[in-house]
Amino acid sequence: MNAYIGVDTSCYTTSVACVDETGIVSDLRKVLSVKQGERGLRQSDGLFQHIRNLETLMPQLLHSIPARGVRAVCVSVRPRPDESSYMPVFLAGKMCAAAVAAALDVPLFTASHQEGHLRAALHGNEELIGQPFLGMHISGGTTEAFLVDQSLGISLLSGTEDLHAGQFVDRVGVAMGMHFPCGKQMEALASEVHAKRSFPKLPAIVHGGMCSFSGVETQAQTLIKGGADYAELAYAVYDCMARTFQKMLLYAMEKTGVTRALLAGGVASSPLLRAMLRERMEKRAKGVALFFGESALSSDNAVGNALICRDLAGLPKKVGT
Repeated sequence: MNAYIGVDTSCYTTSVACVDETGIVSDLRKVLSVKQGERGLRQSDGLFQHIRNLETLMPQLLHSIPARGVRAVCVSVRPRPDESSYMPVFLAGKMCAAAVAAALDVPLFTASHQEGHLRAALHGNEELIGQPFLGMHISGGTTEAFLVDQSLGISLLSGTEDLHAGQFVDRVGVAMGMHFPCGKQMEALASEVHAKRSFPKLPAIVHGGMCSFSGVETQAQTLIKGGADYAELAYAVYDCMARTFQKMLLYAMEKTGVTRALLAGGVASSPLLRAMLRERMEKRAKGVALFFGESALSSDNAVGNALICRDLAGLPKKVGT
């Protein structure tokens, strides 16, 4: 067995994973704990929880695979593939991965959290590899559109002026009394509303490819204070995001001429959002092909890093499950 280990310590999930030549061997994750009513964690608190979680997750992973079979380790060391991109929480994964690689005397590869998301989303979408395509990373810490080249290099095209999509969802959700992170609860509530039912229309603000959710979030908070129906408002949040991402994609397609797009990230795992966006894009842009990562691999995970690890070790990129 040739095993390849991935590690990721993002803002809210501790993840370790292993793949071999045939597929995913293990995928272990633990979501960080956030107090009721809070809208996130300080980096120091997140770092502490990651260290505690890795104490149990990494031994569990290593016990599931033969130590002599491990060929390499790959870990996220920054949010984006940019030297200036930095968050302290990634130090927990970096230290753990470095220790494991040193103990097993195998190579240690590094990647960004965004590259890990992209590689995980390509699992099952390998047909995209080999020619340029557009990527969108939509989560609580990132809302970006970028061009992906033949070697999976990323060139940023657009992003957000203020809040990320996941922050928008979480801030509105916490104001409704939901527990952070609020995505699944918000989607369940929004799914109660029929598309033809009237609901408050929140603006989709995009200028020059750059989106903005700050003013929209303020408007949603005002609606909550005014006694708005929570299910209708939840639906309005998803409708707003779908229209926003449609505008960002159309901007990216016009700028690059590329019509194939892969969406990744926790927010992009939403079946409701996927359906809304696909319907809008099919109506507005002919010849456009939207691809989505597997739902289970769209939220934060270390499978993407394990696949990058295997790619860098010179094995085939395609993975079977």
